[in-house]
Amino acid sequence: MFTERTSVGLDVHARSVAAAAIDGVTGELVQARLTPAHDHIRSWISQLPGPVAVTYEAGPTGFGLYRALMSAGVRCEVAAPSKLQRPSGDRVKTDAKDAIHLARLLRLDEITPVAVPTIGQETARDLVRSREDCRGDLMRARHRLSKLLLRHGIVYSGGAAWTGKHDAWLRRQHFDAAASRLTFDAYYDCVLTTSARRDRLDTAITAMAADSEFTPVVRRLGCLRGVATLTGFALAVEIGDWTRFTGKTIGSFIGLVPSENSSGTSRALGPITKTGNTHARRLLVEAAWHHRATYRPGKTIHDRWALASPAARARGDAGNRRLHARWIRFLERNKRSTIADVAIARELAGWCWSLATLQEE
Repeated sequence: MFTERTSVGLDVHARSVAAAAIDGVTGELVQARLTPAHDHIRSWISQLPGPVAVTYEAGPTGFGLYRALMSAGVRCEVAAPSKLQRPSGDRVKTDAKDAIHLARLLRLDEITPVAVPTIGQETARDLVRSREDCRGDLMRARHRLSKLLLRHGIVYSGGAAWTGKHDAWLRRQHFDAAASRLTFDAYYDCVLTTSARRDRLDTAITAMAADSEFTPVVRRLGCLRGVATLTGFALAVEIGDWTRFTGKTIGSFIGLVPSENSSGTSRALGPITKTGNTHARRLLVEAAWHHRATYRPGKTIHDRWALASPAARARGDAGNRRLHARWIRFLERNKRSTIADVAIARELAGWCWSLATLQEE
């Protein structure tokens, strides 16, 4: 229940902040145009009748303002933009109106806050996302190089691409035209540079996963097939506080549940919602493919099990067996493999939650 006297809504942008404050006693509305400097915002809020509560939408400006206000003793809520209630007939949108709308929703306790990560969690998340960006950069660099060769009628047929043998083959390519030679050298250099950057990030993530606050969760998640160190660490930092969810609700948070449009007696299910964390969803969908093959625990999975507790090993083994059995049932029913994989990924999210929240003695 909202208890503060004044509710403040901030529409925060990179270079300006639109502020609106509603006094719950007098009903007075105070508006201002502020700079993004935290000291300026705190100074303006200190002039309002207290106590004061503040809200602003989560966005690219991050959580620095939230931390600055909380350290000053001002309650702050970072609102989830997708959960804000907006009048369907409102066709005028301005920064000032958005600030007033946020202040009114805060007064009514209609704000759905996001989970604000700690500074340590946020820095680890930045590292994981830089690795994800590097992966995309490397894929695009490889595509540019391979398509350049294809346009010149040069196709590699010596086995899997982007291996040591393929790299030696690339180094032997020769172009007569100087322009083509320069283009090939530029694309090949981009592949090598990006690949080296990815390897450095992998090393840093592996080191952090072995000795950080996320290490216990990463080791427990590693008991599942398809969830090695990089995937486990990425899921740990992207989800953050696993206790916010249950085994059923975590799939909804990641966007792996079907959309629905039902009314009266009719019920229509559509494709998955694809809401929430895109990175975590992609990792789970990729990990789900590993459960299609016959489950025979080998050296790799046993090495990961050795780092976890007996309870985590037992639960991970049970999850691996169930997920493979689910794959077999989908294949027997002639389900499309892509649809089956998403269904397995949704259940895999529940098993990850089960291991992440596992209470160990």
